Amino acid sequence: QVQLQESGPGLVKPSQTLSLTCTVSGGSITTKYYYWSWIRQPPGKGLEWMGAIDYSGSAYYSPSLKSRTSISRDTSKNQFTLQLSSVTPEDTAVYYCARDRVLVVTNPTMGSWGQGTQVTVSS
Repeated sequence: QVQLQESGPGLVKPSQTLSLTCTVSGGSITTKYYYWSWIRQPPGKGLEWMGAIDYSGSAYYSPSLKSRTSISRDTSKNQFTLQLSSVTPEDTAVYYCARDRVLVVTNPTMGSWGQGTQVTVSS
């Protein structure tokens, strides 16, 4: 059974770049035809899909975050990463990585999700 684990700094300063890594075990990130997504949930708000990278390495982004987001992968480590630039306190959220056969995922009962990691943007 596939497992996903987010990792990265819990505190980021405004204007810096947030970088998170999702380490996958029990399955390969190159397995057809899965999407590997990043989703976040700000305090008191709903889940927001940020973007994904598919089994072939093609990346897809939410239009609202596209200008600040980059998703890449390291197949040798079976990991994929999120970079979010120019962060503000509004980027404070729990960040999740997930696997599914659909591109846009916001339902944690579908697919496979990591436990999430809290990221706070503050000086």
